Amino acid sequence: MNGKNSIPKHVAIIPDGNRRWAVEHGKKPWIGHEEGSKRIEEIIEIAWESGIKCLSIWGSSQKNLTKRPFRERKALLDIYNIYFKRLFSSKEIKKKDVKISVFGCWRDEFPIKLVRRIQSGVDSTKNNKTLSLNFFLAYDGDEEMISAIKKIIASGVKVEDMSRDILKRNLLTYELPSVDYLIRTGGEPHLSTGFMMWDTADAQLYFTDKYFPDFCANEFKEALEEYTRRKRRHGA
Repeated sequence: MNGKNSIPKHVAIIPDGNRRWAVEHGKKPWIGHEEGSKRIEEIIEIAWESGIKCLSIWGSSQKNLTKRPFRERKALLDIYNIYFKRLFSSKEIKKKDVKISVFGCWRDEFPIKLVRRIQSGVDSTKNNKTLSLNFFLAYDGDEEMISAIKKIIASGVKVEDMSRDILKRNLLTYELPSVDYLIRTGGEPHLSTGFMMWDTADAQLYFTDKYFPDFCANEFKEALEEYTRRKRRHGA
């Protein structure tokens, strides 16, 4: 059961609806992504103010970077470049002792200059411990699970010795705690591409019809308030 003043330790967000928002506003798809990046900055600030210790955001799947039109993909990468440059130079990251991690196949999919920028920023925060901010870029949850299973098999673990802990240690997210609260915007109440499938197995789910560019700070606060009102029976 969640207490009246409880707050989730780990919140994960699937920010869906950027492209549909752009279409409905008569704008190019990448304008929706630009607006969405602004919401991410607002949400991060509210998360820290609210006492959330770990925040995870799905930025793009592998399909986003391989199947969408070239102009949109280029614009998305340009947005990442601008966003991460600003994020890693923020004084708040150092002040609040934030560790930033980026999961997925971004090293293979992104231009080398962007890879170096992100890697440099990740390395500069790797020893921070108070807060955790995580981005999933060129990420596929199904592939993460398959890769973990392959590593376990290759390591020679016997079937009878297999455990939850061993599986967790072989995931990309082995250092992250389980997700308490998963928020998806965009009006489609489902999960996608195995997003953090192991870590969200026991998470509370929150779906909203709001497209992500319309998911402002107040919307995020309302979602957190909803979490405090819920009761968990945990099989009881």
